[in-house]
Amino acid sequence: MEEMLRQLPRVHHLRLTGNSLRYLVNAPPVKKFRKAYRYDHIIQKVDIISAIEFDKSGDHLATGDRGGRVVLFERTDKKEHGGNRKDLEKTDYPISRHPEFRYKTEFQSHEPEFDYLKSLEIEEKINKIRWCQTSNGALFLLSSNDKTIKFWKVQEKKIKKIAEMSMDTSNSKASGNGNVGSSIVTSNPKLHLANGGCTDKDKSYTSLSNALSFPSGGIASLRLPVVTSNETNLVARCRRVYAHAHDYHINSISNNSDGETFISADDLRINLWNLEVSNQSFNIVDVKPANMEDLTEVITSAEFHPNHCHTLAYSSSKGSIRLIDLRQSALCDKHSKLFEEHEAPGSRSFFTEIIASISDIKFGRDGRYILSRDYMTLKLWDINMDSGPVSTFQVHEYLRPKLCDLYENDSIFDKFECCLSGDSKRVATGSYSNLFRVFGCNPGSTEATTLEASKNPMRRQVQTPSRPSRSLSSITRAVRRGGESNTPGVGVDANGNSFDFTTKLLHLAWHPTENSIACAAANSLYMYYA
Repeated sequence: MEEMLRQLPRVHHLRLTGNSLRYLVNAPPVKKFRKAYRYDHIIQKVDIISAIEFDKSGDHLATGDRGGRVVLFERTDKKEHGGNRKDLEKTDYPISRHPEFRYKTEFQSHEPEFDYLKSLEIEEKINKIRWCQTSNGALFLLSSNDKTIKFWKVQEKKIKKIAEMSMDTSNSKASGNGNVGSSIVTSNPKLHLANGGCTDKDKSYTSLSNALSFPSGGIASLRLPVVTSNETNLVARCRRVYAHAHDYHINSISNNSDGETFISADDLRINLWNLEVSNQSFNIVDVKPANMEDLTEVITSAEFHPNHCHTLAYSSSKGSIRLIDLRQSALCDKHSKLFEEHEAPGSRSFFTEIIASISDIKFGRDGRYILSRDYMTLKLWDINMDSGPVSTFQVHEYLRPKLCDLYENDSIFDKFECCLSGDSKRVATGSYSNLFRVFGCNPGSTEATTLEASKNPMRRQVQTPSRPSRSLSSITRAVRRGGESNTPGVGVDANGNSFDFTTKLLHLAWHPTENSIACAAANSLYMYYA
């Protein structure tokens, strides 16, 4: 892991401005960064990235922003260095050790709407993006805002052009682009009747003779126009819209391994959809009580098992994870397994339930482990052991004395995402000051690294404790002794580094097969690889 982290300063950095993403840093495989280009000091709210997701192969990356746009990136190093390893070893150029992604296309997924029945504005912000199975070279993905889910198809379309006309258009003023058909049709559309006759023959012939010049001896052979398609263009088309199924904001969507269905979850219900049917869904989980005053917990996240199409998990605001089996009943009111950690006696406070709420859960690629993120910690659960988490990683323990301040400015309700590596040996999650943390999951491992989403990621690194400690208490103690700052929302830790609660790294994703992490900080996308 240490060797891996030494390589982490090599990043890609992209900045979202207006309607496009452009590279600011395309760092070569060295340990120093190129000089940064000029920054845009004013960050538009609509440009802030709100969702990020790799596809199953890792060759495509999708991001969504608060302006309702979806931006797609494509991996290019595999195309440039294609072939098997033996062929690559014979070539003159070195094998690239890191993935290279380039901008592919973007499209407007959602628009702002207004619910007239509830007098409610529905913002266009993209909450979740999930890739679906590819087919015939086309890409498919689901995108969701608070109320509506859309199914998109992105594929290359050939641009057709007409060539090899029999008529000489060199004297035609209207045929600068070589398209004769357009000059004839648009010269005077009112000259032609429905049956092909002309209202004024002299004028029509005059207009045609002015537009086209015929050889004096006539045309020896008449050639039909030839349609050519040398250029391609990426086109995004909305295949289906899944709407009017949730009374509360959608917090999760997840694809099933069968490739035919997916789930969407809000605070009280989880619905099961078929990708081909947009006007009907089945409610499989409903935690809404008969009397809303009896409501004690809500659904915060839901995820399908990566391999078993009948198994899914969902988390709650009380810090518990429920595993359900769709084979048991149509309405899964009863769970097959419950994962929760009981609080220590005498440790309960006003903030206990708030910080225990799980903001995100992720299955490992093999489906053996579930990673959960609450406000203070990351927890790794084994689905075969429901007595407690197998590992707990302290992320925000140093903020415990500041919970009152975080409650006042609503930062305590921030929802941080989490992710696992493809081999389930490492986990990662975001934090404040655009920091993210990587932990090792192997038994007895003490790997713990804090990096900053910037062009100098090692600047904010926290040292790994010298003595083995599963809770990383030595790190938290060092940070907790930090001084106070007079600036609201800003503090200073023991290492002299300031932490800012107004800048936060909420969204990140791990490449499914390689040691590569993509994370979003405001309107910038960073990619770290080792």
